[in-house]
Amino acid sequence: MRKNIVAGNWKMNLDFEQADDLVNELAEKLEELDIVPDVIICPPFLYLELTSDIAQESNFFAGAQNVSMFDNGAYTGEVSAQMLGSMNMDYCIVGHSERRKYFNESNEDIKIKVEKLLANAIRPIFCCGEVLEEREKNIHFDVVKKQVEESLFHLTEKEILNVVIAYEPVWAIGTGKTATSEQAQEMHAYIRSLLASKYGKDVAENISILYGGSCNAKNAKELFANNDVDGGLIGGASLKAEDFIAIIKSF
Repeated sequence: MRKNIVAGNWKMNLDFEQADDLVNELAEKLEELDIVPDVIICPPFLYLELTSDIAQESNFFAGAQNVSMFDNGAYTGEVSAQMLGSMNMDYCIVGHSERRKYFNESNEDIKIKVEKLLANAIRPIFCCGEVLEEREKNIHFDVVKKQVEESLFHLTEKEILNVVIAYEPVWAIGTGKTATSEQAQEMHAYIRSLLASKYGKDVAENISILYGGSCNAKNAKELFANNDVDGGLIGGASLKAEDFIAIIKSF
């Protein structure tokens, strides 16, 4: 049975003191909840040790926002999957639209990153999604299909079951716009159908697909009520404990 998941992507925000306060506040608030989905906190690299240490004593998992394509060596500024594994990272985001846009990451680059993470027992949170122009041209299904097939479909059945997929309509990230509940369900169901065609229905039904794109405390309940929406990859709303907890409680 696939899991309900709420993952917080802090992006490049907060200084150390703010990060320390937030992660401790979230840990305390999560302790007060009876039943919660799997919660993942993905801070900047500098705060991974802090987050991982607290996660081991709390009701959430630690995740990174990115990983290098390389194992080790003269790659200044890079962080390898092996390094993340040595810090007890449970998850790592790959293929976020901001990485694709600003750092020109290709489907092949993301494929390699997925492989590196799985080889180090870290679960990838694989992001896919279309920009506004692609949706307006009615090619959004083709775009997502290409991303999923080129970055994930080389995996074995066992490997794909350790991947979380996050659909993020790029036109809704940080814009305040959100895909309608119907649009989200439509794309999530389509992604699950792609998985079913490749790996079979039983495997597809056991892979969590998250929605990312201005998901917040006000719209999370409606989005999460859809059959194929298993949670959210949360950006700005994950930076405020009260908002993030409200989203977690939306199931």
